[in-house]
Amino acid sequence: MQVRIDALDSKARALSLTLAHGEIHTPIFMPVGTQGCIKALDSYDITHHLRAPIILANTYHMYLRCGIEKLKALGGIHKFANFGGNYLSDSGGFQAFSLGGNARLYEGGVEFKSHIDGSKHLFTPQKVLEIQYALNSDIMMVLDDLVGLPAPRERIIESIRRTSLWARVSLEYHLHQKSQGNAQDNHLFAIVQGGTDTQLRAQSALSLTAMEEFDGYAIGGLAVGESAQEMYDTIESTIPHLPQDKPRYLMGVGTPQNILEAIERGVDMFDCVMPTRNARNATLFTNLGKIHIKNTRFGFDNAPLDSECSCYTCQNYSRAYLHHLYKSGEMTYYRLASIHNLHFYLTLVREAREAILHHEFHAYKAKKLESMQSLC
Repeated sequence: MQVRIDALDSKARALSLTLAHGEIHTPIFMPVGTQGCIKALDSYDITHHLRAPIILANTYHMYLRCGIEKLKALGGIHKFANFGGNYLSDSGGFQAFSLGGNARLYEGGVEFKSHIDGSKHLFTPQKVLEIQYALNSDIMMVLDDLVGLPAPRERIIESIRRTSLWARVSLEYHLHQKSQGNAQDNHLFAIVQGGTDTQLRAQSALSLTAMEEFDGYAIGGLAVGESAQEMYDTIESTIPHLPQDKPRYLMGVGTPQNILEAIERGVDMFDCVMPTRNARNATLFTNLGKIHIKNTRFGFDNAPLDSECSCYTCQNYSRAYLHHLYKSGEMTYYRLASIHNLHFYLTLVREAREAILHHEFHAYKAKKLESMQSLC
């Protein structure tokens, strides 16, 4: 992975990342395509309506639904899903615990039962990389030991120890594969844990960065029960312990405000199901705040969702039509609403990048947050 720092505006950064399936300009939001697709959208929507250079796929779901051999036989996720951009895949560890039921944690991995048919499986650091090699993910995440918050300090310390152990095993396995001529375009990110304890976050970050050969670093274990301010404080205390010349990824976060606050603290990459999940549940983001399209007052509203938005939905359909589609249970609603919300998020990070390049991010953030309060 080639990384170029294009601009710094205090702690906010604009990077260019060169990967096998195209260049990524940060800050970047990665739409979530859990099972090889973004719900309600196809590769044409992603490429032409959203112009998203990278999306996320989930290792747990793709493994259980497709399996390693099928993914290999079908040419990996890019060919399978007909998407020419980049993919980041998570490790699947969180889903193994949250969906598997009766999951058991071992020193060497996680044993779980499939939420589909109850069959037993074991995720080890090596196994999740083999799944991600089969996906041919441009960016792969190591298996980590994620802890929900609040949690006892002893459990968080154990999580850090196990996460570092698995990260080392993952890195050694990946470097061996590369030495054999494999995995040349698959890049590996480590994941910092530590709850909201600044000392433990520093300990985790220093342990992982000492391994040196990771391509990037994620901040994991946030947005799992802590307050927004605790999350911001944790990010701010963790960033100084991460390399300046490698990308930083905040996992599973979050609201537009969360993203702007994290960018200001030095984060480069984001993913979250919020824009698509909220769209399906009738909540749409606009430059003046959120609107709930199921409200009766939108039934005769011939205006677009957002007069400042250039997305396919806003350029072609009215609030009244989207209200009608939602109330009628029409599937077309989910596509149009998801296009709009994802376009909003992607525009947000593109505007943030432009502001950083012009050393105006702080002013941009303040103006954006103020405007988005108008409908709240």
